[in-house]
Amino acid sequence: MLEELQIPTGDAAAEILPRLVSVLAGASPAVLPVPATDEREAQRLRDALVPGTEIEAAAALVVATSGTTGTPKGAMLSASALRASGNATHDRLGGPGTWLLALPAHHIAGMQVLLRSVLANTDPVILDVGAGFDPSELPAAVARMSGRRYTSLVPTQLVKALDDPAATEALTQFDAVLLGGAATPVPLRERAVAAGISIVRTYGMSETAGGCVYDGVPLDGTRLRIDSGHIDSGRVVLGGATVALGYRGWPDHPAFAEHGWFRTDDAGRLTDGVLSIEGRLDEAISTGGLTVVPQVVEAALATHPAVRECAVAGLDDTRLGQRVVAAVVASSAVTLAELREHVALTLDPTAAPRELYLVDALPMRGPGKLDRARLRAVLQTLAPHR
Repeated sequence: MLEELQIPTGDAAAEILPRLVSVLAGASPAVLPVPATDEREAQRLRDALVPGTEIEAAAALVVATSGTTGTPKGAMLSASALRASGNATHDRLGGPGTWLLALPAHHIAGMQVLLRSVLANTDPVILDVGAGFDPSELPAAVARMSGRRYTSLVPTQLVKALDDPAATEALTQFDAVLLGGAATPVPLRERAVAAGISIVRTYGMSETAGGCVYDGVPLDGTRLRIDSGHIDSGRVVLGGATVALGYRGWPDHPAFAEHGWFRTDDAGRLTDGVLSIEGRLDEAISTGGLTVVPQVVEAALATHPAVRECAVAGLDDTRLGQRVVAAVVASSAVTLAELREHVALTLDPTAAPRELYLVDALPMRGPGKLDRARLRAVLQTLAPHR
């Protein structure tokens, strides 16, 4: 039977730790985490994943994918998958330690911080992010931690922290700052490393119990292959001990058609055993008969000194099919011509944005993931910047 597990915010989140001990031991009915302070989201998860009904016997935790359009899918994770993920993480990072929770714990990245704390037999330090992430709270949080210190952040949180000198200094006290949930622009990573922060880039998803590839190298127990055949890259396929049993109520989903493997929607390549992600297969832009991967253009734009954050999308175009446009959170004045010239330094001119939209913030879904569908909808209501 799948049981609902209400997740409070702030220090009260520690109240669920005894239940997580049972979950990791495989001694608890499967649980569905839902936010205790967001009834709308909680009801959306209840409607889609139906707590109070029977579930596969091996399932210990059902984590919803972070998409906000349509019906969310629930990845069914076994206790052994959760233990394998936590133990492999500690092995890669240099041993168990104290974890700081700075993400919503009903998502896999936040939940894993609590599960790793249980495995390490340490008490997590918890920030209240119910009203958003406040980097000014980091110094006091770090002061409460002992031994090896770890945390997990998304890139938008790192941007905020680097704008606060005290928060930046606090992050240098961590033995590892896991950074995932979305692609990390190279300038952001370089800025963090220059400040002395030990960044570890993670790749994974709810279907793999969270991050299972660190700095491009699979964790122990994780298998990785590239299936060729799309936009000059291959589909990333993940296997091994941390892969979910499947989706709740969807036994024949093609992503899990091969036992023990999960077919992602990401395009990537392996170079000397190191994985690089090139973008989402389902987000490629077809413009004038050519294919443009938004994440590749975003990586190029992010190296411009005036670009603080950026996102690329394809808007309908009667001549081209789709036109490439860019939404930019700028740190200084910038023009479309400047950005087009900058992108053309490293990419084909076809990839350069044809329109520029200056925005205050990018729309997000889940923990730090760009909501590209919402971005397209918003941009269609705005006038481009010239």
